[in-house]
Amino acid sequence: MSQSLAATGPAARPLAELTLTGDLARPARLTVPDLLDWPQHRAEVAFECATSGVQHHRFTGPLLHQVLSDARPAFDPVRRKDRLRFLIAVRGADGHHALLSWAEIDPDFGRAPVLLGVTLDGHALDRVGPQLVLPQDRCGARHISGIETVHVDGGYPRRADTW
Repeated sequence: MSQSLAATGPAARPLAELTLTGDLARPARLTVPDLLDWPQHRAEVAFECATSGVQHHRFTGPLLHQVLSDARPAFDPVRRKDRLRFLIAVRGADGHHALLSWAEIDPDFGRAPVLLGVTLDGHALDRVGPQLVLPQDRCGARHISGIETVHVDGGYPRRADTW
């Protein structure tokens, strides 16, 4: 095969990157292989898709909570409930967005097993990027494919007298 044809094949495509931004001490750029460094979890999901009915899939990947915790969100360490003011915005390569609260994924509160899927039905997502997987959702609208950005926002005021 010629050099030019080899360069345009699937192996030539770069790995997709996910950017962790926002109120984090350690913002990061991660690829699917990077996400394999966290403990991997498995989720069998079934969700209703508006265009094609019920979908059944199997995902593996790290918990969103673990990945974001390693990025060290800017929680006030003195106030245990400070983390409840944080929101998580997820954007996919296709422009699709979803919003979660920190409390939803925190083991002390909602404990939702939200994954950053690195495999879908046994296929690696290295080139297309991880997928946001919410096994508890009946509707598939928050399953974001090809995640480009996860933005953590603690923009709500900390002072009790401002509420």
